[in-house]
Amino acid sequence: MAKVTRSRDGAVGILTLNEPESLNAMTPDLLGALAEAIGEMTADPAIRALILTGAGRGFCSGQNLKAAEVLGPDLVGGVMKFYWPAFEALRACRMPVVVAVNGVAAGGGFSLAMAGDMVVAARSASFIQVFSRIGLVPDLGSTWLLPRLIGRQRALELMLFNEPLSAERAKAWGLVREVVDDADLMPEAIKLAQRLARGPTRALVATRMLLEDSEHATFADQFRREIEVQSDIRQSADALEGRAAFLEKRKANFSGR
Repeated sequence: MAKVTRSRDGAVGILTLNEPESLNAMTPDLLGALAEAIGEMTADPAIRALILTGAGRGFCSGQNLKAAEVLGPDLVGGVMKFYWPAFEALRACRMPVVVAVNGVAAGGGFSLAMAGDMVVAARSASFIQVFSRIGLVPDLGSTWLLPRLIGRQRALELMLFNEPLSAERAKAWGLVREVVDDADLMPEAIKLAQRLARGPTRALVATRMLLEDSEHATFADQFRREIEVQSDIRQSADALEGRAAFLEKRKANFSGR
């Protein structure tokens, strides 16, 4: 059975973590399969948006502690070898990524949910850091991603107290874009992804990259960087179509190029 299943809905690729018996707990094999699947989707020019979700009752319950033995005595080297490629693939994906969270997103699973661009959550979803409960610190990007999404104080609250964050509260805090009934999760995620897929893909991804660059730049540096990217992208097919549509007072028909 495939550890990550692949399907499509028009221009939207759908990747599903597929180890429901463990609530899709992270293993080197699972994340290796995810990195490979993202690469396959990225290589298909007909796919212009991506959805990541989990099979069964949960999105991802975090690290499978038994499987962690595969990482070996060099924890840093093991994680960077087996886990980083999947996170890097999500963050650098050439198309927008919607994460559809069903059930629990715990520990590293919480980190994985934040690695996409937008999160849609089922009403039954919950988010929990878990790490300090077992005497560990947050990892897999949590300390970088979470404070940027919800602020330092709220991030520390979740990390120090390990209290579950409901889907509704996650939306109020800005972690989740939308909360829907469980049965509506995938239809709503697909609707959002289809909307993104109809957009100017290169410009959308370049916008994401600029936002990430801004975390480490001065205002002056970022001001210049925006124009450098703008100068490059303004001759793309989508930018030319967008300007033509504006002048002709019609809706733009973007191709993702």
